[in-house]
Amino acid sequence: MKRILLLAMTFVFIFVLAACGSKDSGGDGKTLKVATDAAYAPFEYTEGDKIVGFDIDVINAVAEEAGYELNIVNTGWDPLFLELDNKTSDVGISAISITDDRKVDYDFTLPYFLSINKILVPEDSDIQSADDLLDKVVAVQGGTTGHEAVEKLLGEKHKNIKSFENNNLAIMELESGGAEAVVADNGVIEWYVKNNPDKKLKVVGDKNTFDPEYYGMMFPKGTKDLKVDFDKALEKIIENGTYEEIYSKWFVDKPDLETLKAQQESEK
Repeated sequence: MKRILLLAMTFVFIFVLAACGSKDSGGDGKTLKVATDAAYAPFEYTEGDKIVGFDIDVINAVAEEAGYELNIVNTGWDPLFLELDNKTSDVGISAISITDDRKVDYDFTLPYFLSINKILVPEDSDIQSADDLLDKVVAVQGGTTGHEAVEKLLGEKHKNIKSFENNNLAIMELESGGAEAVVADNGVIEWYVKNNPDKKLKVVGDKNTFDPEYYGMMFPKGTKDLKVDFDKALEKIIENGTYEEIYSKWFVDKPDLETLKAQQESEK
């Protein structure tokens, strides 16, 4: 009888220890493959053989909170979507704007970042708004909302739109004189100007033309449990201050959490 009681108490003790050491999540240490395009600083880029950036810090914090391990792979932009189409990756993160068109084919987390397209030009440029781009050569990253915004201005497949595989190449085209402007997410070009003062570039905004956008982590269509886990974890890191800490590491301004939370509520 004493042996049975001792054994029972031992099982209870082990169970309590296990419960205390686990997170309230459905991950249970499962490893997820994450596809990204690591050429979009400060959101994701490479330092040596390591992928770093704001998005990487956010998804790592979300995964830790939800109880998942991550294997983050630099696939490039277009292959990222193919990875999710083929379900060879579990999630994609790469400053991906949540759009109605993309919602048809993919599932998204709640929004985690508020963004708006802006214009990158030389310091001596006379471009002051989007209207000034109408007769200019504009470089963009193909397949992005920046590309779509410029096509709305100039026309679909307009000869003055130069599309590149990533924003780094678009910016190089501007610096070499092959384009007069780049249109891209504000976080990307503001970070580039800040970290490359010798390039003598400036950022021009136009809120009347470019609408606010929200980034989300993207899943193959029909991903339910994982989305629920990630949404709960994202809300948790926003509430406990982790998100703002990450944001302050990469950006000068504080995040507009009130607007972000309002958008999250509208997406539920």
